[in-house]
Amino acid sequence: MKTAPSVPTSTQGTDAGKKIVGRKRSIVTDTLGLLLLVMVTAASVSDNQAGKQLLTQVAANHPTITKAWADTGYKTQAIEHGAALGIDVEVVPRNTQVKGFSVLPRRWVVERSFGWLMMHRRLARDYETKPQHSESMIRLAMLSNLAKRATGETTTTWHNP
Repeated sequence: MKTAPSVPTSTQGTDAGKKIVGRKRSIVTDTLGLLLLVMVTAASVSDNQAGKQLLTQVAANHPTITKAWADTGYKTQAIEHGAALGIDVEVVPRNTQVKGFSVLPRRWVVERSFGWLMMHRRLARDYETKPQHSESMIRLAMLSNLAKRATGETTTTWHNP
């Protein structure tokens, strides 16, 4: 995620794959796409490092979780760490025969959750000076989504005033 100019450079990094200076948002959701954990780090932090930290938090906060699905960025270290914690981490690979976007089993749940979060304008770019504040904004956005679901409200759009 790109960051605003007001964000301190000490909390940012460069994502080697995407060539973006900013922060990385890592989330854990349940099978419905509801947020369980969120972690915001510098973009230079590897997926393995973030995954190991998230798995440790999941094991501590949600001890009944025994299965997790992840994308191919989470390699051997995260899988082995999950196994040591009693969590079976399964990597869902991309279909090499399909060019461009394709829906992947289980991974689409997290992608949909990121899409719900992007509906909140404040999260389109990271404006917060501290990663912890950014995590709080993500939690508030998910609470807003849950409140809209519970009340049956819909967001007003240009085609549905």
